[in-house]
Amino acid sequence: MKVIPLVLLGAGLLAGCHSGTSTSSAETGTTSAATLLTPGPWRGELAIQGQQLPFLFEVKTEGGKPVVYLINKGLNGEERLRCDEISAAGDSATIRLHVFDAALVVRADGKDKLKGTWVKYDAKTPYRVPLTAEAGEPLVPIPIKDTPYLNGTWNVTFRDGENTYPAVGIFQQQDNQVTGTFLTSTGDYRYLSGKLIGQHLRLSTFDGSHAFLFEANDNSAKREIQLKSLTGDFYSGKSGHETWTATLDPKAKLPDADTLTYLKKGESRLNFKFPSVVQGGSISPTDPKYRGKVVVIQVLGSWCPNCMDETKFLAPWYEKNKARGVEIIGLGYERMPEYDQAAARLRQMKERLNVGYDLAVAGVSNKDSVAKSMPQLAKFLAFPTTIFLDKKGVVRTIHTGFSGPGTGKYYEEETARFNRTVDKLLKE
Repeated sequence: MKVIPLVLLGAGLLAGCHSGTSTSSAETGTTSAATLLTPGPWRGELAIQGQQLPFLFEVKTEGGKPVVYLINKGLNGEERLRCDEISAAGDSATIRLHVFDAALVVRADGKDKLKGTWVKYDAKTPYRVPLTAEAGEPLVPIPIKDTPYLNGTWNVTFRDGENTYPAVGIFQQQDNQVTGTFLTSTGDYRYLSGKLIGQHLRLSTFDGSHAFLFEANDNSAKREIQLKSLTGDFYSGKSGHETWTATLDPKAKLPDADTLTYLKKGESRLNFKFPSVVQGGSISPTDPKYRGKVVVIQVLGSWCPNCMDETKFLAPWYEKNKARGVEIIGLGYERMPEYDQAAARLRQMKERLNVGYDLAVAGVSNKDSVAKSMPQLAKFLAFPTTIFLDKKGVVRTIHTGFSGPGTGKYYEEETARFNRTVDKLLKE
């Protein structure tokens, strides 16, 4: 995802979660999380920048305790992000949000209703966004006769002040229900869903780190069933705002992700030594463990949803393929500069996502930190970035971004390209 404030919200993706509830007590005035969180489906809304951003979650009882699943629907079905670190104090419950340093803090607002805040602890300035939620099934879509359609691939331009960047929009529609995503050169905007009502489009997602809302209107001179031109706004989190335009274009595509970041002239290898997330250890590509093997270096952050998507692919892939003579090194660039805090965040990610490969604390979450810690690289653009080393330790390919499962066929192409690159290096 692109590295600008509030788009990676840091646009902004833990185990070791300590699930628990407080016992209801008239004497203490406390309320248990189980009392607040009625099992079943819930509909929530975040109040961002004068807009209402809808989101879905489900509460289940597991092991006698409530567990919350954030639900996002998209091109490739839906994702369910398990949030099992739930605690209660006073009249409120705190739901830690999956691998992210964020939470929902809620209290009762009537029968099967909640109000509270989404709290972003790891934002540059931690902030709160108001929310409400109500138990109940999602609203059933109603077929609408002669509903316009925007199915297809779109050539998109986002504008942030004087700066612009290209994207590819992919939308699928059934009646007035729309799913889709936006691909950019630095990652995708993950699972998006919403509605097209008349000529007005609304798409949104909330994964615990990102709260994205896209709105647009058809600006075609002639009204047609197949929409061909859109103009709209993109709201991210508490204050991020961009505008965007799009035109229907089946040939829309982005620059080759293997060409955007590269080595400086005269360089062929990476030379680093970073502290491992295991206290007292260190990691370098020249360590004996990696000699004579193909090594994949993942530049990531535990705060980054695109990195989470890539890690969910890499973790099981590594377990299936490590015996072939391939290793993965994850280099974590975290929100906090202190080693203890950064290592703790990465260890939590490692446990929740079942990461079996090595992780190191490499720096803080910005492009300058990456450039300083790996000076051999030129034009570092995004988290994640994936670097492939051959058996001699020579950098052979640098891939910017990751198209996750919310992108449908683009995810299949992404993982297929990853496998081709590794297979080729293993054969050499």
